[in-house]
Amino acid sequence: MTTNAVILSAGRGKRLSPLTDNKPKCLVEIGGRTILEWQLRAIAANGIDRVAIVTGFETEQVERAVDRMGLSFVPEIVFNPFHAVADNIGSCWEAREHIGSDTVLMNGDTLFGADVLARLLREASAPISVTADAKAHYDADDMKIRADGHRLTAIGKTLDLPIDGESIGLLRFIGTGGALFRTAMRDALQRPEALKRWYLSIIDALARDGHVGVVRLQGEVWAEVDFPTDLTHAEAAVASFGSKLPTPEPTSEPTARAASGA
Repeated sequence: MTTNAVILSAGRGKRLSPLTDNKPKCLVEIGGRTILEWQLRAIAANGIDRVAIVTGFETEQVERAVDRMGLSFVPEIVFNPFHAVADNIGSCWEAREHIGSDTVLMNGDTLFGADVLARLLREASAPISVTADAKAHYDADDMKIRADGHRLTAIGKTLDLPIDGESIGLLRFIGTGGALFRTAMRDALQRPEALKRWYLSIIDALARDGHVGVVRLQGEVWAEVDFPTDLTHAEAAVASFGSKLPTPEPTSEPTARAASGA
């Protein structure tokens, strides 16, 4: 079973203004590399060479940036024309054909080292696995989780206590997990209000039926980049895992290729 990866990078990231006034959030530089490059190199370090990047705002900038990275594989660009009017469930829908029997799905603003992804690949056993970390206090923007051991029971920003951690925006689908997610997403999108929902609302519904597990990341280094105040922590995070990421041999062809259709 060959693992593939999907990166959700369609958003502009207005909360990071002025850094994102003229470029998407995934191209914000942290420690000398863009967020997207950190992700792609962590993916490459784990031997994954089938990658789809969902773009939206300034997609041409993303394509050019990927071409300059000199990756040893050719990511596929999946353009989401609805990025300005739908939440990230729209990006997941555009990439649905890439979510299969062994797929890693990640938010385009999550920074993590190769070891974090390796841990997910090593420990995930449920049809759908959510990575989560714990901390002393949670704010309104945290994607909180509730769990029963290694089984996820709820996920959302508005969960009441008790809270068992927060999702870092990195998931894995194995076996029937991808098909379960695609079917639930299709059913949800038949309701107009779904366009304003996060894709994790679909995971929340699937968790109630026992399909979702949790991979705990205590002790691992990661960062989410939403606000300018997150940049200091993000810089410290990449400094701790940057040396672990190899620089692949460049290919002789353009790196990014547009999808023929989602």
